[in-house]
Amino acid sequence: MANTIPFLPILLGSDMNAYGMARAFYEAYGIKPLVLGRAHLTATQDSRILQFKQIDHLNEQEYFIPAMEKVAKDLEGKNLLLLACGDDYAKLIIKNKPVLQQWYTVPYIDESLMDEILLKENFYKMCEKYDFKYPGTTTVTAENYEQFTPPFEYPIILKASNSVEYWACSFPGKKKVFVANDEAEKTAILKAIYSSSYQDTMIVQEFIPGDDSYMRVLNAYVGKDGKVKLMCLGNPILEEHSPEGIGSYAAIVTTYDKELMDKVKFFLEDIGYTGFANFDMKYDYRDNEYKLFEINLRNGRSSYFVTASGHNLMKYVADDHMLNINQETTYVQNKHLWMIIPKGVLFKYASNEKLKIEAKSLIHQGKWTNSLYYDKDMNAKRWVKLTLNNLNYYRKYKKYFNNKGLSE
Repeated sequence: MANTIPFLPILLGSDMNAYGMARAFYEAYGIKPLVLGRAHLTATQDSRILQFKQIDHLNEQEYFIPAMEKVAKDLEGKNLLLLACGDDYAKLIIKNKPVLQQWYTVPYIDESLMDEILLKENFYKMCEKYDFKYPGTTTVTAENYEQFTPPFEYPIILKASNSVEYWACSFPGKKKVFVANDEAEKTAILKAIYSSSYQDTMIVQEFIPGDDSYMRVLNAYVGKDGKVKLMCLGNPILEEHSPEGIGSYAAIVTTYDKELMDKVKFFLEDIGYTGFANFDMKYDYRDNEYKLFEINLRNGRSSYFVTASGHNLMKYVADDHMLNINQETTYVQNKHLWMIIPKGVLFKYASNEKLKIEAKSLIHQGKWTNSLYYDKDMNAKRWVKLTLNNLNYYRKYKKYFNNKGLSE
């Protein structure tokens, strides 16, 4: 089958999302995408369903275009579909879209629309125009953090605005996202951050109450004709709690909310969006509203939950852009459980009893998937690495569960 498919996906990043995307392409077409990354992460190691090429500094502008041109020249004669597996690569693709289109099909929005969505002042205006509620948000800098007082009550969320710079810095107690419960904790966290090499802006956000199960994640694909083709809503049962993983989803059950989906569909089509979009939001029981945290200009890290539910997310973009197949709008209603953690971790640390019962029922029915464990891509070496990684979750949750402060 692979020989009859007239295109090759090029995936930027080698993490769990890259593996899920590669698996989806392999399941749909029998083809092995080329995965490009600065390092070869465990998720994509020892795999027979993808090819991997390491490119140093790939996420840096001065290296990006020369590297991507060389990859394209090495694959001359092939139709190349370029996709990002993370925010930094999505932004690089969009910023360099006019140049990249010489060599690749680039199913992403233009830079002007990216700025409208990602720049905070524009984002809030957009939320208000389309009636999306959002948590109170402000920023703090290295220059004013000692005098800074948040304009909303504690607890508050603290996270870096520049993720690339933040991951390059180092300090004791470093986490992807912090929760500060009072003034003293806020000051200690900001002092630790700004004592490191990170000197860019920090985002300060109102804390929306509720455990992990109050989160929602929505993945959408908008066709090249500007019409939404696929939308799938997930209800996380449990997030990761390790310093580097806080806020990433570890287990998701698909759910359905037509009113929310209709609202997002209208928004995406009205602003002229195309390609993948990923919405992170949280249900606020205080006013029964979803609070929108952010829109990612790519499919989400956990987006294989969409494919696992029976609607192959990668097939949508490839059929649309590479095979010119017309698609109708689909709102996913199938129930499915996606997870990357052991069942023992899920049922020990998840707190929503109703969702735990639903998860157990789906497992009993065989309607569950761990995207990294793929029968057609398993060998002894890969199995050992994945199993050790899986067992490590027991240690991580025991050590870090609900520890979102500065302590290590």
